Amino acid sequence: MTAPNVAATNAARQGSGQLNWLLDELVERVASIHKALVLSSDGLATGTSKDLTREDSEHLAAVASGFHSLAKGVGRHFDAGRVRQTVVELDEAFLFVTAAGDGSCLAVLADADSDVGQVAYEMTLMVKRVGAHLANAPRTTGLSAGG
Repeated sequence: MTAPNVAATNAARQGSGQLNWLLDELVERVASIHKALVLSSDGLATGTSKDLTREDSEHLAAVASGFHSLAKGVGRHFDAGRVRQTVVELDEAFLFVTAAGDGSCLAVLADADSDVGQVAYEMTLMVKRVGAHLANAPRTTGLSAGG
């Protein structure tokens, strides 16, 4: 595994100072969490922990957005309500995606032997703690409502 490119990481983190600091604090405080990011509803990383390069944060944000969108579709189709959290179990890690305010999500990668309940709890605390920072409006394309 290669070390993150410091210049790329710093470039990806510009403009989200306080949010980045809070994500760094989450990663440092919860030993099993290694990467954390906040993403907009359209899959853009809006805040990242310091160990994510721009490329990795863009990839993780797109994947997390896709999983969250698919889960919302299940909730709508089967009248099952809002998505609280999506958990993907991989051989070597867990991916957690949690709704975090209007139009945003918090995503973390954690160890495969993580205490899933503890990670979910810590994510819930983070969302409550920084709700104002996590509420992101989706991008607008400048097109009128008619198209």
